[in-house]
Amino acid sequence: MNGFWKDILLGHEELKFLPEILLRTLVMYILILVSLRLLGKRGVKQLSVFELVVIISLGSAAGDPMFYNEVGLLAAVAVFLVVIGAYRLTTYLVAKSDVFEKMVEGTCTELIRNGCFSVRNFKKEPLAYDEFFSELRQYSISHLGQVELAIIETSGNISVFYYPDDKVQYGLPILPHLFAEKTADITKKGRYACAFCGCTFVLDKGKHKCEVCKKDSWVTAINTPRIT
Repeated sequence: MNGFWKDILLGHEELKFLPEILLRTLVMYILILVSLRLLGKRGVKQLSVFELVVIISLGSAAGDPMFYNEVGLLAAVAVFLVVIGAYRLTTYLVAKSDVFEKMVEGTCTELIRNGCFSVRNFKKEPLAYDEFFSELRQYSISHLGQVELAIIETSGNISVFYYPDDKVQYGLPILPHLFAEKTADITKKGRYACAFCGCTFVLDKGKHKCEVCKKDSWVTAINTPRIT
């Protein structure tokens, strides 16, 4: 094998190192499985911030010993033990202290109440409207008037509580073709939803500013029930 292809295929190692790589990878694979088992079901189902840190740390500790012969397996095992110990200590402190739990995991945030955005809370989350609307549409939601309450959990998942069909309100459409028809000039009296905060009002012809957020972009409100 000439030098060029040797560098491409083997790097700076000799061919005899390949079986050692296979053995190292198998050992680290088993170690990762055991570590994730020790983390418990919650640690691998929905990751919180500190649990994500744990997974990244385990991945980083596992990578080098697989490929670099100068990195011993015992060093990786020591790193794994420290990371798992830190995780166990963190979960213990989270269970014992509400203040520590909020500091590490954060708190859930209300995003929608009674068919309107909780604008102040929404600004705290790095979540674009398009992304949020996409999430809601996966719950078969076509407008905000179908939603009594929506909360983003500490895991990043969104919990949604609906109005019954007979209590659905007028709301801001979140279907792309309807939301795209927003305008600042009302040409016909009717019920419209603010494109920014989602609150609805009966508006006459002309230009109007939302009483809640002071924005001036409007979309025709709808009150259709959810189709499930």
